[in-house]
Amino acid sequence: MSIIENNTDYDVLIVGGGMVGASLACALGQACQDSPLKIAVLEGTAFESGTQPSFDARTIALAEGSQKIFNTLGLWQAMVQLGVMPIKRIHVSDRGHIGSTHMDCKDHKVDAFGYVVETRVMGKVLHEAMAALNHVDLICPANVISVNINDTAAEVFFTENGNERCLRAQLVVAADGGQSLIREACGVKSFTLNYDQSAVIANVACDRPHNNIAYERFTDSGPMALLPTCAQDGTQNMYALVWTVKPQQAEQIMALDDDAFLQQLQQRFGRRAGRFVKTGTRHVYPLRFLQTREHVRPHLAIIGNAAHALHPVSGQGFNLGLRDVAALAQVLVDAQREGRPLGDLDVLRDYAGWRKRDQWMTAFSTDSMVRIFSNNFSPLALGRNIGLLAMDILPPLKKRLARHAMGYTGKLPRLARGLPL
Repeated sequence: MSIIENNTDYDVLIVGGGMVGASLACALGQACQDSPLKIAVLEGTAFESGTQPSFDARTIALAEGSQKIFNTLGLWQAMVQLGVMPIKRIHVSDRGHIGSTHMDCKDHKVDAFGYVVETRVMGKVLHEAMAALNHVDLICPANVISVNINDTAAEVFFTENGNERCLRAQLVVAADGGQSLIREACGVKSFTLNYDQSAVIANVACDRPHNNIAYERFTDSGPMALLPTCAQDGTQNMYALVWTVKPQQAEQIMALDDDAFLQQLQQRFGRRAGRFVKTGTRHVYPLRFLQTREHVRPHLAIIGNAAHALHPVSGQGFNLGLRDVAALAQVLVDAQREGRPLGDLDVLRDYAGWRKRDQWMTAFSTDSMVRIFSNNFSPLALGRNIGLLAMDILPPLKKRLARHAMGYTGKLPRLARGLPL
């Protein structure tokens, strides 16, 4: 393996070109046009911009606040043109109990609580946006080997096309997911918790339109979610399913043929959404909780799933990561305008202090929801059902839940308020 000498210095080196890393690159790449930041993105897997059947495409539920971030960045209309589905109503219920609550976006004076977007749509839009930015270099595929952080800069060693390279930057941003190599290589400790649950993911079709309703149904094995989405032919009877079960149950579900799978899904979910008539390819993912004990060090910031991995019960994982992006981009752009070094710990502490409350509160509420609603202990079941019923009749409680679902928590960065960096 030969070594290529590379003396290129970057202001920001983003490790991980997935949804969070690419969003940060777009945000920083658009800012400071008079004195632009020089940015590199290292990604190990090429973006999948080719065609894939939408029936088997994975989806993300974007909160209304996340949609506003993408809209401010000028990326939202491109996603809309490729297909998004608004969530106008939310129905929450507890299987086998009377507790339930309903929310309508009209009652909260918004067009939608959020939007369901296929990951391939987001990937295509973000990749094309990065490619159009003169001061963003996408290096892909690039496999990171190690990182070295000294008093003046960070160095990342990686291989590209069989050659070893080293790039130096004022700041390295770890956006390389839950198994973050950068986090581990830097010795950043994290708290992890195995939920002893797996998520079965599939797209399913019903015999009637979804009417833009999202369902959250709690069961003794874990929550089930149906998010309204759109078929390739435009038919609006499709849902993205997230079915949380015990690992051994996940193995059994994955072994079923399509008819048996739909029958079991129907039995567990009920008929609120109609009769399930078709399913796409199923995938299964083990679930765990992760929270880093540090989010910044000199010349290092950790964002997205590299910093926190959540249970999908409330669909907040990517939305939390996108709020990381909006806050970090604002802190870095402001620091550059003030002439402060981007890798300086005082600069990065501004970001960490800002994001700490939102990250911990979102993680706590998500974890609590999983534990409270995956337990059939009678007094607890009674309490949670009283809570759901109270939520349905007390507007202040419902408003608080709606604002959390829309991603409006804590101090909002400029991008989330519709203001440019």
